Amino acid sequence: MKKPISFFVHHQGRGHARRTMAIIRQFSPDRPVSVMTADTSLFDGFEREIELIALPDMIGADVPTQALFDQPTPSVMHCVPMGVVEMRQTMRRILDHLDDRDAGLFVIDVSAELALLSRIASVPAVKIRMHGDRNDPGHQGAYEACVGMLAPFDERLEQDDYPAHLRQKTFYTGGLCTTAADMPGQADARRRLGLDPDREVVLVLTGGGGSGTPYAPLTVAARAAPNTLFVTIGPLHLEGHETDFANLINAGWVDNVVDYLAASDIVLASAGDNTVHEIAMLKRPYIVAPEWRYFGEQTRKAERLAELRAAVNMAAWPGDFAGWQAVLEEARGLDVSALSELYSADAAQRAATWLEECVDRLWAGAPVAQRSSEPASEEGAAKRLEAEPARRAVEIQP
Repeated sequence: MKKPISFFVHHQGRGHARRTMAIIRQFSPDRPVSVMTADTSLFDGFEREIELIALPDMIGADVPTQALFDQPTPSVMHCVPMGVVEMRQTMRRILDHLDDRDAGLFVIDVSAELALLSRIASVPAVKIRMHGDRNDPGHQGAYEACVGMLAPFDERLEQDDYPAHLRQKTFYTGGLCTTAADMPGQADARRRLGLDPDREVVLVLTGGGGSGTPYAPLTVAARAAPNTLFVTIGPLHLEGHETDFANLINAGWVDNVVDYLAASDIVLASAGDNTVHEIAMLKRPYIVAPEWRYFGEQTRKAERLAELRAAVNMAAWPGDFAGWQAVLEEARGLDVSALSELYSADAAQRAATWLEECVDRLWAGAPVAQRSSEPASEEGAAKRLEAEPARRAVEIQP
């Protein structure tokens, strides 16, 4: 039997789950796979047989006392409040599952603390590599604790300050896009959506991981470029004083995102992993408006895209006509090949192959453990320990 691969998937937004599903689809059919997440509904309808383990939702969980709340966070960690029951339950459930299934590899998308926990628990881990200012002790320790990192993007998009010794243990899949639908032609897409076939269309989109597209600046854009049609999809951030314009359409949440992308001439969007590669796959001029994320993830990615001349980095939303006109003109002059080359159609397959080769290499020649397919009881675990021969004495250092 092949060694199981277990995933931890963060439930903020949909991107982590969609990336995980794209990779799991490419695994060998006989590879046991499990996913641990605080929102199992993200995997509703997934066609591949996997084991889903629901974790407590730690976001917003209460710290029981002020004295516990006042305890400082160690520099090697990022978010470890004291006395939180949900956190303790999460860690125990993860460790119990990894032990019960005798997991051969733990893929973490994403958490620096879980990478450290996995190493302490003697389980090989792979961490999904993300952009941002991550040279702090917590991230560096997590990277060093892992057997490797999986970067779901082209190596050219890597930051210059990522240490060389960590780059050597990182596998770059090429640009991984989770959108599986066929892209229609621009004319067909506009016909489906009832859009003018000849007018310039700027698509503005935001996913579910942020606060929404700022609407007020777009009203300025509509006035600055009256011959351009601006179409927004996804949530909007409203301030309450906006005025609507005829060349600014708000479509809201839509099921046919692909049609809107295909209908566009220019895409204005955040710097989410899938968003970047969706636009690259489509070969559209890209105005990247990085959203706030921990450790400057989207800011650093947007800077790198601009350095490669793959996108216009709109670090701040223009508040005047001239600012919008300059951004749009720069986007029109982009060579879209600089962005399209960052997309790889086989990125998910490459990721899956690398992960399976990694776990098989690590465990080649290991004795086959007799493990139950069900979580072990305390009594059963004790009996198993008594029956297993002692192979090596391990001294626990204080």
